[in-house]
Amino acid sequence: MKSQQTGPQIGFLGGGNMARALIGGLIARGASAAEFSVGEPSAQARQQLAQEFNVAVSADNHAAIAGCALVILAVKPQEAGKVLGALAPALQSTRPLLLSIAAGIRIASLNRWIGPGVPVVRSMPNRPALLGAGVTAVYAAPEVTAAQRELAAEVLRAAGQVVWVSHESDLDVVTALSGSGPAYFFLLAELMMQAAIAEGLEPQAARQLAVGTLHGAGALASASDGDLARLRQEVTSKGGTTEAALGAFAAADLNSIVARAVHAATQRSRDLAAQFGD
Repeated sequence: MKSQQTGPQIGFLGGGNMARALIGGLIARGASAAEFSVGEPSAQARQQLAQEFNVAVSADNHAAIAGCALVILAVKPQEAGKVLGALAPALQSTRPLLLSIAAGIRIASLNRWIGPGVPVVRSMPNRPALLGAGVTAVYAAPEVTAAQRELAAEVLRAAGQVVWVSHESDLDVVTALSGSGPAYFFLLAELMMQAAIAEGLEPQAARQLAVGTLHGAGALASASDGDLARLRQEVTSKGGTTEAALGAFAAADLNSIVARAVHAATQRSRDLAAQFGD
């Protein structure tokens, strides 16, 4: 992130959890706190950001993004139009790269608020990014240069893996898969814990085993070649306990249940995006 430019190079609009995760991750990777500035309306949040990261903070968004080559939109989606509309003249003047991590807001909406000619990248991070263990899907508008794409990816890699998608509409599916996905795994682990307790296992042991299994399975999958079907088969012995459990899942038509759940989340993402007028 280092350059010969003096003063902040990356301006954040919003200083919430995801902004904090990116700032903390980038500083941990060697970036200087002087490279960042944050526009944040909450005095308490500004104080916490300044104390924790020693970054420049301001209640004035214009001051926060002045001279920045990269502006990161990290406000709540319902606040994005108002925030960007007020900054449109400044963004038109300097034309930084705008990286949106605001869920569900399409590039057409962003362009309507800021005007044409400002390069835009959209991303969909997920909650594990708060621990640097996230996976973020990214889409770049056609006018974004290769250097700008790499800048966006470099910033987002501070919170975990980065996956580029070919079409903006893919981000609705991403929202259903990885954005909402942690909740699906939490639910499965919760149900496994409850079932084990019903079978007689002590609650504390059941919780520790369920959470540990969730963590270990993810680590094993990440360390492998990504063939999830093969990993499942390796755990499944003929006539064994795993085969019995998977048979129960199949009898309950788990495949269709998961497909319906992902479709419902995808459709909801599309519906929410449509609320912004595109």
